[in-house]
Amino acid sequence: MIAITRRLQSSPVRSLVLRINAVFPKGVLDAGVQFGLFFIAYNGYQVVRGITDSGTFPAFANARHVIDIENSLGAFFEPGFQQALIHHTPWLVDFADFMYLNSHFVITTGFLAWLYFMRNEHFYFVRNMFMIAMGIALVGYALFPTAPPRLFPGFGFTDTIATFTGVAQDSQTASLLVNKYAAVPSMHIAFSLMIAVPAAALARNAWVRTLWSAYPLLIFFVIVATGNHFWFDAVAGAAVACLAAVGARQLARLRPDVWSWRGDESTSEATI
Repeated sequence: MIAITRRLQSSPVRSLVLRINAVFPKGVLDAGVQFGLFFIAYNGYQVVRGITDSGTFPAFANARHVIDIENSLGAFFEPGFQQALIHHTPWLVDFADFMYLNSHFVITTGFLAWLYFMRNEHFYFVRNMFMIAMGIALVGYALFPTAPPRLFPGFGFTDTIATFTGVAQDSQTASLLVNKYAAVPSMHIAFSLMIAVPAAALARNAWVRTLWSAYPLLIFFVIVATGNHFWFDAVAGAAVACLAAVGARQLARLRPDVWSWRGDESTSEATI
């Protein structure tokens, strides 16, 4: 038995396992835990968001309240802005459609993967922000269901994604995972801030820092140009990101060596 154990310890399989394990900052187990947490949280968030669809009437009524608020402030600019883009710079509309369909998941996931592998000591703080933000968003969707601007053609809005790409955002096949009345808060804005601020803080190059600083503004342009959000929704999304950052900072007091923004790089234990 001892001889077999020694052979296994020196086998190519064990060597391969050790090499794979060394690729991850805190080992394969921790990487699996983080992936599992995000998988469960994001898919649970999508399902619950769909379930919290409170129906057409309150969603449209709340959207009209948002329009009234913006009108009262003299800031209901979205329809004119969108129509100007459609008629004068349609290529910008195409770009906005592409970004809306892809950036929310691809750029966010790409940054989180980079953060985990390259700046692991900061990853857990950002992870906790995302968990808190998604929880707050679900409460917002349940209490204040709001229809997006694209469902108000009478006010001059166009669903550019459906019109120019043929992608039906509200198809019946996606009804469980997509709540078309989940406009407030805008999680496109919340996610963009929760990756852009850490990325800008970690950037060592001024140009990279500038690009990340401009990213939330780009996403704001995208959500308005595509008719998926009012600026009011964006403000709510920014508020969610701020609350999530405060919450993550408070949560870091429980495990300051792991969950704080300035983590200890020498920490090698697997974390949860």
